[in-house]
Amino acid sequence: MQLTPVIAVHMTAAIAAIVTGPVALWARRGRQQHPKLHRAFGYAWVTLMLITAVSALFIRDFHMPNLAGYTPIHLLVPVTLIGLFGAFYALARGNIAVHRSVMQKLYIGACLVAGVFTLLPGRYLGHLLWSSAGLI
Repeated sequence: MQLTPVIAVHMTAAIAAIVTGPVALWARRGRQQHPKLHRAFGYAWVTLMLITAVSALFIRDFHMPNLAGYTPIHLLVPVTLIGLFGAFYALARGNIAVHRSVMQKLYIGACLVAGVFTLLPGRYLGHLLWSSAGLI
C-alpha cells in the first residue's frame, strides 16, 4: 500500500483528532470548566472523526484478512458514526453523563486503540515506522 490522497486525508484527520480530543475532554473536567473551549474543540473533534470514519471507507486492504477489501479495523466506522450520533442524541435529551461516557469511550476506542492497531508491522504506518527504525 502506498500513501494516496485518501490515506493522507484519513491520517491527517486521525492525528488531529488524537491531539484535539484531550482538550475537549479536559475543558469540562474539574472545578474550573471552560465551556466555550469544550464546545469549540468538541465540534472540531467530531468533524475530524467524521472525516476519519468516512475516509476509512475508501481505504481498502486486500493483503490482510478482509471482506471486499474491508479489514476488521473497518468495524470502527459504524461504531464511530453510531457513537457520535448517540452522544449528540444524549446531549439533546439533556443526558450529560451518557454524552460524556460515549465521547470518552469513542476517544479511547476510535483514536487510541485504533491508533495502536495502525502501528502494527503489517499495516501501512506500522511498516513505515518499524522499517525506518530498522526493526523489521
